[in-house]
Amino acid sequence: MTDRVSPLAPMGHPVFRAIWFASLASNLGGLIQSVGAAWLMTSISASDDMVALVQASTTLPIMIFSLAAGAIADNFDRRKVMLAAQLLMFAVSILLAVCGYLNILNPWLLLVFTFLIGCGTALNNPSWQASVGDMVPRPLLSAAVILNSVNFNLTRSVGPAIGGIIVATAGAAAAFAVNVLSYLPLIFVIARWKRDIVPSTLPPETLGPAMTAGLRYVAMSPHIEKVMLRGFVFGFSAIVVLAMLPLVARDLPGGGPLLYGLLLGCYGIGAIGGAFLGGRMRENWSNEAIARAAFIAFAASATTISLAPNAWIAGLGVAIGGASWVFALSMFNVTVQLSTPRWVLGRALSLYQTATFGGMALGAWVWGLVAEERGTDIALLSAAGVLLFGAAIGFKLALPEKTSDNLDPLNRWQVPNVALDLRGRSGPVAILIEYIIRERDTRAFLEAMHDRERIRRRDGARQWELLRDTEKPEQWIESYHVPTWNDYVRHNQRRTHADAVVDDRIRALHSGGEPPKVHRMVMRPTDWTEPGLQVKPPVDIG
Repeated sequence: MTDRVSPLAPMGHPVFRAIWFASLASNLGGLIQSVGAAWLMTSISASDDMVALVQASTTLPIMIFSLAAGAIADNFDRRKVMLAAQLLMFAVSILLAVCGYLNILNPWLLLVFTFLIGCGTALNNPSWQASVGDMVPRPLLSAAVILNSVNFNLTRSVGPAIGGIIVATAGAAAAFAVNVLSYLPLIFVIARWKRDIVPSTLPPETLGPAMTAGLRYVAMSPHIEKVMLRGFVFGFSAIVVLAMLPLVARDLPGGGPLLYGLLLGCYGIGAIGGAFLGGRMRENWSNEAIARAAFIAFAASATTISLAPNAWIAGLGVAIGGASWVFALSMFNVTVQLSTPRWVLGRALSLYQTATFGGMALGAWVWGLVAEERGTDIALLSAAGVLLFGAAIGFKLALPEKTSDNLDPLNRWQVPNVALDLRGRSGPVAILIEYIIRERDTRAFLEAMHDRERIRRRDGARQWELLRDTEKPEQWIESYHVPTWNDYVRHNQRRTHADAVVDDRIRALHSGGEPPKVHRMVMRPTDWTEPGLQVKPPVDIG
């Protein structure tokens, strides 16, 4: 039995604590800006669909650009990426505030600004999420993710109400100006963060291959795919509350921007309670049980809001939705983080966020169209039905259970000495590994090699094959290709302690007197003009 981790334990780490408090100010400003944008749209457009598109415009960029941002997060200094993203959003927010004060915003220009802010969020999120593991040790990761949820929802509990007051008394432009100021503490803290960076002997992956590597890793990781599916369904259906809330606040008795802010405050209060309750649930409930509870509770939330006769009942329904939102999304996030090694974490998180926020963007648009044609109540009830379907998916595709696999780099592999004058771009490279396997161990060997194939392909190997000698049946050869020598080095450096369990199983079945023999071969053209392949004395290719 493991010791229970205090929910506040990550606050003992100075970097996490400083960024957490700076993020508190930034999130507060962002929510005030969101209230201003959403309410301004109700003033300058009579279309319910356009109001819903304000929410969609901030989430759509995360779906479009998140994978590229994840590849950037995994290949460059995450601190610098976060700083660049914050500066981008800071500049766009200044322009939005200026246009608001000049009273030149129209519906489409407002959507352009919110879309650009969403682009900054898309760039920032993978680096920010992946950096949590750089700020706190792995045992505190779950508590840190929950504290980040508390951070956002703490501001959500008061920020929208403050935003409603600002909009009601000073106008949307004032809300935009407050958001501009809120970026400054976080930019200052990130700029001062002295992040420890492990130097790499390899150049960064180019964007295209890096994105492909992330897609390949997730495609070979069924657990992450299940999280992405449920995240998409949850985002698509649960976004209905946030997308429809301006319309709900407008139509309730005594409705207006202040009521809209108060209802968002109820959402934040529910989310704070849900964050702390969710921490206890993770200790005693399976991931699938938490997911089903979140889907069902959010369906109850949407139904309550649709039938609410007054603001009090609507506020109760919104609070239930906030708690359910945190139950699901914090659990999804932690599951991905604990199921992914550091070298691809940014890309895995970005793909999860692409699925979830893509669902939100699509859902905000779809439920806006439904509200336009059939009314807000029908949109909410329809989304509740989809949420119940999302809970039922778990009976067929249950989420993975909690894992204690060690996904830290193994660092067992050393770059070999070679006799050719290889360069990083030399290739393609073919790898052949010889094993001697006794007949009685054949079945166990094949089972282990099945796992080895998945790991090899997941980490970048191509054309993987297992061959058996017809003359010497006890001799087996594992064969695969990589595009270049750098890719071969990178492939082996991706090995984790969890992967080593499979390596050790295979090594134990090898019965030769020497370790399995490895042949590393460069595919050569038939002419003698290719540079970098002359024979030379053995040298360490570092």
